[in-house]
Amino acid sequence: MASLLPFEKNISYFTVPVALFLALVPRVYSGISGPGKKLFDRHRPRDFTQTLKNADIDEELRDRLLRAEGCSANGFEVLPVFAAAVTAGNSAGVPARTMNLLSVGWISSRVVYTYVYIWYQGREKLAAGQSPLRFKVWTFGAGLCMSMFVLAGLRA
Repeated sequence: MASLLPFEKNISYFTVPVALFLALVPRVYSGISGPGKKLFDRHRPRDFTQTLKNADIDEELRDRLLRAEGCSANGFEVLPVFAAAVTAGNSAGVPARTMNLLSVGWISSRVVYTYVYIWYQGREKLAAGQSPLRFKVWTFGAGLCMSMFVLAGLRA
């Protein structure tokens, strides 16, 4: 039976550029081509968050755009850890199938995380003591990433 992933070939290194793309997507949505486009100054992109906070726009839209900015920042913050995990796993000789599953699983968790962070989180009603879904998805992805390091350590 044919598989969706070519497990005999190592595709895990190819997921690193995909992770970079996923970190850029929320910024593209929020400011470059999305609803915040008219507020985005390409000459001062780091001021965009402050511009959003002060803008006279719908509060729900403002919150969603600010969450998109936060999601993008988180994507760039976690990218070096993911790239290092992929490199460590491959350098230590973790089997290609395992690296493919972990790295594609991490990418999948980031897709879900992006959706949850930007669109779902604004609607989520939390009971006392309940963790937000965003945290649960992030934790799952972090676990996949850390698994690559652990497996690399066990094989080294």
